[in-house]
Amino acid sequence: MTEEQEAELEEQADDVDEEVDDDGLQAGDFVEIEYTAYTVEGEQLVDTTDPDVAEEEGVDAQGQEFKPRTITLGEGHIFDGVEEAILGSEAGDSGTVTISAEDAFGEYDPDNVETVSAEKIDEDDRHPGANVQIDGRQGYISTIIGGRARVDFNHPLAGEDVEYEYEIVDLVDDREAQAAGLFEMYLGVEPDLWIETDEVEEEVPVEPDDEAEDDEAEDDEDEPAEPEFETEVVEKETLYLEATPQMTMNQQWMFSKQQIAQDVIEKIDVDRVIVQEVIDGMGGMGMPGMMGGMGGMGGGDIEDALEDADVDADEIVEELEGVEE
Repeated sequence: MTEEQEAELEEQADDVDEEVDDDGLQAGDFVEIEYTAYTVEGEQLVDTTDPDVAEEEGVDAQGQEFKPRTITLGEGHIFDGVEEAILGSEAGDSGTVTISAEDAFGEYDPDNVETVSAEKIDEDDRHPGANVQIDGRQGYISTIIGGRARVDFNHPLAGEDVEYEYEIVDLVDDREAQAAGLFEMYLGVEPDLWIETDEVEEEVPVEPDDEAEDDEAEDDEDEPAEPEFETEVVEKETLYLEATPQMTMNQQWMFSKQQIAQDVIEKIDVDRVIVQEVIDGMGGMGMPGMMGGMGGMGGGDIEDALEDADVDADEIVEELEGVEE
């Protein structure tokens, strides 16, 4: 076979690979999936989206809702082995993938088990199985005797192969659903959100007039011309997000809201995110009105109010002094 024939065959093979790569689900696609994962040997539940499985295993939901999950392919939202199996598939496909311990939660390392002083551990956590944080490292107590504790800093599932059973429910094209899936992944809650196009006034730079710029440069060569701006009305696609108390108190949101919002902006292709905080009224409770009324009173207003109520201010002061004595 000549070199030209070999080159032609290689080119044809590359074309076939490109056709295969472009078929089915690709990196960047949003998909809704269902899955259940168990350790291979101990058959310990690792994670699930199935409420029946969660109930059967006695999983404490702690506010979590077990339902299909929306993920973005190619972003590391699931183990690489599962993602590789999904790429190129179609909605409705299902399968089972075994993830090695190394690629799941890591191999078990005996050197990550250390003896520490019990003084470093809160008294309420001084018992086997307690999750503790020692010098910024997360671990759990394997044994504790006297003033010494053995703390295992390996992941609790280190050394375990994991079997994932999954089903691709659907391809998610709706951008509001995509955004909801991202926020749920980051925060564990699915907030109320919507997308609108707003008209916004914005300061934009004015393109300089070449002739005027040349004249100004001749007049003052040392000082650069200051940029000029003008106000224009522009359209901005905005993702509105209603911040619930559960969301605003979420530590991930408190410390990483800028990064989370920026990631959503890039992936959903909107111009900005506006977070709205809703504060409900207190119904029939009189405290807000009472506080508002008193907040607006000066010293004279209080005296007038006491007179209107037929109350002797001096008498009140005398009574209070009597109590102090």
